Amino acid sequence: MDDLRDRTLVGLSWNLLEQVGNQVISFVPTIVLARLLAPEQFGLIGMLSLFIAVANAFLDSGFGVALIQKRDATHLDECSIFYFNILVGGISVLVLFFSAPLIAAFFQQPILVGLTRWMSLDILINSFELIQTTLLTRAIDFKTQIKANLFATLFAGIFGVAAAYFGLGVWSLVIQTLSGSILRTLTLWRLSAWRPALVFSLASLRGMFGFGSRMLLSGLIAVFFDNLYQMFIGKVFSAASLGYYTRAASLRGVVIDTTSSAIGRVMFPALASIQDDPERLKRSYRKSAVLSAFVHFPIMIGLIVVARPLIALLFSTKWDDCVVFFQLMCAAGLLYPLQIINLNILKVRGRSDLFLNLQVIRRILIIANILIAYRWGISAILLGQVVISGIAYLLNSFYSERLIAYPIKAQILDVLPSFLLAGLMGGGMLLVGIAIGPTNDFLRLVAQVGIGVILYLALNWFRKSGPLYEVVGIVWGWAARLLKRSLPLTVKSRLFK
Repeated sequence: MDDLRDRTLVGLSWNLLEQVGNQVISFVPTIVLARLLAPEQFGLIGMLSLFIAVANAFLDSGFGVALIQKRDATHLDECSIFYFNILVGGISVLVLFFSAPLIAAFFQQPILVGLTRWMSLDILINSFELIQTTLLTRAIDFKTQIKANLFATLFAGIFGVAAAYFGLGVWSLVIQTLSGSILRTLTLWRLSAWRPALVFSLASLRGMFGFGSRMLLSGLIAVFFDNLYQMFIGKVFSAASLGYYTRAASLRGVVIDTTSSAIGRVMFPALASIQDDPERLKRSYRKSAVLSAFVHFPIMIGLIVVARPLIALLFSTKWDDCVVFFQLMCAAGLLYPLQIINLNILKVRGRSDLFLNLQVIRRILIIANILIAYRWGISAILLGQVVISGIAYLLNSFYSERLIAYPIKAQILDVLPSFLLAGLMGGGMLLVGIAIGPTNDFLRLVAQVGIGVILYLALNWFRKSGPLYEVVGIVWGWAARLLKRSLPLTVKSRLFK
């Protein structure tokens, strides 16, 4: 195993640990809250997502990324950004406080006045820990961030569940959010050695504004369109419909956002380190795409098949209306990791212009999808997302062909076997579900998952699939490093002959 591969796997392991830990610890309380609260109560919080996300994007204003990028950053730079963050956080609270009646009137939900004002405090709280997070990221210190995030997520979940149990309704979600931010901020201050001095420099901020402002603009565009669906559904449909949508998105995010985020954070610096070696870059990209497809396709297809018993067992049958939403979101997410890897190629090759063009095209498609599909309901909008996902992948792949000579046809042929085998696995799981019937959700879920895992591994084994051996080698090699010993040569020779 070469040094680049070793460093990439170590980085991926830590990022996956952070992502999975956060998702699992936060998702368990979400399951309990989904049983204690009504769908419309989740929908009320979902209505505020766009406003809170935009305020949080302004909070950092791109200075965090600029600080990481700046090689000669000083303590004066850090302190200036720290005080700037707090100033923007305070202004955001004031803006949302006075805008709360307008937001409530827009959605025709009077309770949003109080919810908006209390949720705005989350922005101010976050402003006190942004610089610590930035400096830890610059130092590649993910362990400290993991400790803070897991601690805050765990106890915030406990506080939220307790509040819901005692009948506080939608306010339990507010308590969960604010307590998590407070605990994370306090923990980061406790674990980080950085402390601000009473110094501030506008000149320092101006020196980083050129780079930071472009990152802010990109972030605002992404935040706006990423939350546009929720805002539109909350306005045009009902709070309950938005609740079903956000719950389906949250469940899908446990898997797709965890793996995709880890892939994006690790593969970009890994590929960037070999950007001057086109042939090696192509090989690394190809291997990343094949392995991502091998792991991701069966997970997404499996989730589509087991959606109904899974949601019934996790959230109860009152959430059945979000089953179709969840299935369509998983279908739209099939190609997501491959899209991320393709976009990383653009960044690695320094083609930010093409990256921006693709993002603009995708946003135009999102608007067109909403305007065309909404009259047929939320399911039609989500079906449009599936189509957009396919178009986005083809566009991203087109530029990979130009930049690293890896044509679309070759990409599709490389990932097609995993897709076909995952489809056969899904068909077997579906037949098992039909045979058991809808009377026992637990038995159906366990049987379908068990058969799916066995069938997918068996199909790949009989086909002598390269990705299967590669994944087994990676997992065993990683485990061997943790145990500070190597696998016996006889075992390796039998497995990889």
